[in-house]
Amino acid sequence: MLIRVGYEITFNFPAAVPMMLMLRLHPSRKPTLRKPEAFAISPNLAVHEFTDAFGNRCGRTYAPAGHVEFSSDAVVQDSGEPDPQVRDARQHHVQDLPDKVLQFLLGSRYCEVDSELNDFAWNHFASTPPGWPRVQAICDFVHRHIVFDYMKARPDRTARDTFREGVGVCRDFMHLAITFCRCMNIPARYATGYLGDIGVPPAPFPMDFSAWFEAYLGGQWYVFDPRHNKPRIGRVLMARGRDAADVALTTTFGENHLASFKVWTDEVSSGQ
Repeated sequence: MLIRVGYEITFNFPAAVPMMLMLRLHPSRKPTLRKPEAFAISPNLAVHEFTDAFGNRCGRTYAPAGHVEFSSDAVVQDSGEPDPQVRDARQHHVQDLPDKVLQFLLGSRYCEVDSELNDFAWNHFASTPPGWPRVQAICDFVHRHIVFDYMKARPDRTARDTFREGVGVCRDFMHLAITFCRCMNIPARYATGYLGDIGVPPAPFPMDFSAWFEAYLGGQWYVFDPRHNKPRIGRVLMARGRDAADVALTTTFGENHLASFKVWTDEVSSGQ
């Protein structure tokens, strides 16, 4: 299966500002590229690229005052298979986890592993079988507990807020599920990228970037998605981190106004 992915994002800047960018596909996706990323900035700006602590491809630039457009277009090869379901994947004892995984047990900006959520998690999920069934039980709860509502999105909502308010967008679903996993000593990390309506009825919303999370079970990371709560086809990864704070696609160190935003994720034939 071939999937065309891309975006056009335009800002208006009252004054020149430094920016950090995470607008490229994750390096793990490089072998699957069938049409290279046509990444561009208008006006043409110099970008210094680097790899962050989580292995994401990042960039730095200095945007001038005025109208600046970021765009990309690429075609990736995908298996066409839904997210793997490995229901016997086991949960590790904390003392047996690899060193580099331990950070994904700790609290982070949007995921408060604190007494309120920790107490609820142990009261609610301790009786579930450890491993994959426990993570799925967490996803089932979050899927039922939160009402998806674009109109009520806000950038400062944490997992605790989501739990109390019962409303959010995809990132809020992930933050709450990640937090419950960490409370139950299951490493969990945030992921963002493209997810089109492939193999499912089209959603009645404009196309956007999507979020999911990964849990560490049986010696590897597996995808979970409590917003949709069903295996999906065609996830195209851009970045991973502890939570959404680590994977902001654009970070502007000054005043900015989003003028337009368009994302596409479409299955295409081999001739396109």
